[in-house]
Amino acid sequence: MNKALEHQFVTELTNNQNIVHKVCTLYTNNRDAHNDLFQEITIQLWKAYPKFRGESKFSTWMYRVALNTAITLYRKSKRRIQTQDYESVIFKIKADEYDPTEERQIKLMYEAIKQLGDIDKALVFLYLEDKDYREISETLGISEVNARVKMNRIKTKLRTILNP
Repeated sequence: MNKALEHQFVTELTNNQNIVHKVCTLYTNNRDAHNDLFQEITIQLWKAYPKFRGESKFSTWMYRVALNTAITLYRKSKRRIQTQDYESVIFKIKADEYDPTEERQIKLMYEAIKQLGDIDKALVFLYLEDKDYREISETLGISEVNARVKMNRIKTKLRTILNP
């Protein structure tokens, strides 16, 4: 990669690093895993950047690479034998745990989102980033109608998780 392209990549990554951090938050449960995933996504972005054609916004392309990397690593980690206690892995959110503070609400929402499937997690993430359904469908490779239907089903599922 030449110096100009390298500088352009670093600038784009710096301007959009919050995207990567949010993806990492959705797919990890602790700081070390978050940092590892952030590093892996950055490496994948670096490798793929010379092939970025600019047909979409950089942030859209970045979402796709970040989500694909996170999903791939998440699936690989699920195949490994887990040594943790089964109950510690599953998030159970009860109504009596509800705390009206905004930070607690956000944490509860992230815990609920983590219970969703890979594609559903990605869809919610993009939705929360105020992406329109056209951009969501392009990023995830599904139809716009399918994105809308899935989002409505996910909202219902999240309500059930948060208010059992």
